[in-house]
Amino acid sequence: MTPTRDPIDTYARLSGLHRRILAKAEPIQLATVSGVATTKTPLIRYVDERLKPISLITTKSFQVTANPGNREPIICEMHSGSFGNSVGLRNPGMDVALAELRRLRAEYPMRSLLNVSVSASTVEDFITLVGAFEEVADIIELNFSCPHASPGYGASIGCSAELSSLYIREIRNAHPKCEALIFAKLTPNVEDIGAIARQVMAAGADGIVAINTVGPEIHVEPLSGKPILRNKLGGKGGKSGKWIFGEAIRCVAAIRSAIGPSVPLIGMGGVCTGSDVAAMISAGADVVGIGSAFGKVSQESWADYAEALHTDASAVLGGSEDPKQAATWYHDEISMAYQKRRIIDRREHGSDTVVLTLEGSWEYEAGQFVFLWIPDAGEKPFSIAHHDPLTFVIKRRGEFTKALYDLRAGDDLYLRGLYGKPVSGDTTSRALLLAGGTGVAVLPALARRLHGKGTGIVTLVGTTETGGGLLEEHLRPYGTIRTIVDDGVPARVLSHIDEAIGHDYGDLACYIVGPSAFMRIAASKLLDRGISPDRIHLSLELNTLCGVGMCGECLCGDRLTCSWGTFMDYRYLSEHAPELLC
Repeated sequence: MTPTRDPIDTYARLSGLHRRILAKAEPIQLATVSGVATTKTPLIRYVDERLKPISLITTKSFQVTANPGNREPIICEMHSGSFGNSVGLRNPGMDVALAELRRLRAEYPMRSLLNVSVSASTVEDFITLVGAFEEVADIIELNFSCPHASPGYGASIGCSAELSSLYIREIRNAHPKCEALIFAKLTPNVEDIGAIARQVMAAGADGIVAINTVGPEIHVEPLSGKPILRNKLGGKGGKSGKWIFGEAIRCVAAIRSAIGPSVPLIGMGGVCTGSDVAAMISAGADVVGIGSAFGKVSQESWADYAEALHTDASAVLGGSEDPKQAATWYHDEISMAYQKRRIIDRREHGSDTVVLTLEGSWEYEAGQFVFLWIPDAGEKPFSIAHHDPLTFVIKRRGEFTKALYDLRAGDDLYLRGLYGKPVSGDTTSRALLLAGGTGVAVLPALARRLHGKGTGIVTLVGTTETGGGLLEEHLRPYGTIRTIVDDGVPARVLSHIDEAIGHDYGDLACYIVGPSAFMRIAASKLLDRGISPDRIHLSLELNTLCGVGMCGECLCGDRLTCSWGTFMDYRYLSEHAPELLC
């Protein structure tokens, strides 16, 4: 499908596409869905460049003003590939999003059609959003499944044919010559979705997107008996993924029957196999959206997975058995299940740091991480400091880390993971490990791996606390270690680099962990000494909300650290994520 900014041509290309696919006149067309995978502009470009079966890319839902969304946990996996979610429409707001999409359009000619999803609780805000985004969008998706304030109606705009139609008419009246197609995204939580789709089209929509999440309902974690998600709805969250596929097929078929064969219809909901894609097209979808399934596939394999879905679906539509090539890339085990561990020891280190030791062990590598969850308090990602016994270093910073800090021996803590890819480590004769503060938690596993490769290790740790180095007992077996107290001089440890490793930097690899400013200054000093940027590795503790590649929050350049691991070399960062080095 050749991309176009002409709405008439775009409509013609999408209209009746499902029939042309079934007649073998055109290849299967796949799409991303709102809120998964293509949540940021670098990911939009990544998918457009590398996932060729994707012909339509959907943004996250943008609102007029920025929305921080709900606090973690926002996603849970109740069965393999079946998710609960309560993101809360987290987004940067219209102005920021529009500026980013303008830059993308100016700098990069997209192969795919761009579907900009927008969300609002009033028709006035929808009108504002359509007016803003029509210059960058091929399609504008109106998220009619959001809560609204209009009296006399249900929980979402899409629950009412009357209200949905009113919104479409008002938007059309305000933008009679809109440069983008206008599609309505409908909720399945209605008695007759076909009737709503028919009235929305009669009011002036160009097409339909279906379905949004099913529910909401409370998702209870079985070990604790507590709701996982955190929000003002008492932990209720929508259902997405495998467990809504049957409902999605029913809704898409009902919509197609109601609106006729030519109206463009983007179908989605629990699609994860080639047979699912084929079923969605047979039900009447012109383009098939892939959403939660990306959370079951490593980002490095997204392109292979998309190609396999296309191949498998083509075989099924051609009358053959599903080859199930997509299953090669799809991780069928539950990725977000919690384990319960009891705290067996608690040691304070300085004024705001605690070392928690948990029962049992957990094998891991540097570059990987887990989430720690306290029911009713939240969850955050953490590096494991030691594998046996399982050990974590907690620095009290905010509400959740305070809750962790306040735990005592005998209390239970919940964990899920592992996420991220192990750092392989350069094959060099020597390695310098530099840590600032509690970043030292990353180093024991790294030192263990490098030591196993015969690498000579020198470790320097900077700290603001006196009275002994944090985790020194876990680092000492692998080489020399020195802890430097700042004494009021930030990053004072970096002045000891030459003293620690001399002035011969040949065959030396460097690994830096700690606060962003510390890592940036340390990398600069190492570059000044002539060390290759390929041999300077930084461990990035970026924000992440899910750990499985769905939310996109841990993006570094075009890589998700929950998939690639937390370590990135300086050359990659300087070329693809220079903002992280500023």
